[in-house]
Amino acid sequence: MIFVGEGALLWRAVQHTLDSGLAVDLVCGPAAARTARPDVPFLTATDVNTVAAELAAASTDGLVWSVNNRMIFRAPVLSTGLRILNVHHGPLPAYRGLPEVALVYAMLRGEREFSATLHQVDEGIDTGRTLAAEPYPIGPNDPYHVVLRRGLQTCHHLFERCLPLAAADPEWVGEPTPPMGADAGGYFGREALIRLPEHRSNPNFGRATDLGFLAGYLPELAAALA
Repeated sequence: MIFVGEGALLWRAVQHTLDSGLAVDLVCGPAAARTARPDVPFLTATDVNTVAAELAAASTDGLVWSVNNRMIFRAPVLSTGLRILNVHHGPLPAYRGLPEVALVYAMLRGEREFSATLHQVDEGIDTGRTLAAEPYPIGPNDPYHVVLRRGLQTCHHLFERCLPLAAADPEWVGEPTPPMGADAGGYFGREALIRLPEHRSNPNFGRATDLGFLAGYLPELAAALA
């Protein structure tokens, strides 16, 4: 199987796959995502669609995992026949887009629950069929950095749970998972990021934007809030 993405969450997924005795055909991501793993082939790309042929040639099982991945899959990859599964931090369809931004808005809205969602990638952004989801609580006084860490752990746990199911059955249709928060659906991208300072009067703004030690890992979010 192939992995596309970056960061610790991606490499935890890769390591778990290897520890499970499953083959990792290739890891694809920006140059900064490369680690000292000579046993894992790495393909540098800032646009995954420019390396669609390389992904198709490297795949031995037709399965691609998108983990902590900011690149958007378009026709060049989607037309290869590869099945792409994305681990999204957020309930779908309510919180599509950039997870770190969506979580701020969820906390501003007073949400008491968020989730990790596994979905199959289609032509839209976070619009593909949901395969599995795993909710987690947001405490009324939890700051953002605590909730985000809890969410990332939930994302990894969801991946661990679904990996053997997808690996065993290329046509795995997922679990019965109703749409979560469909009535409050929205897309949280760069425009939503820019608008965040407009919500300073929200009583939840302080804890919803308390990045804590994670500020250095979320430079765009930190800059928008500065």
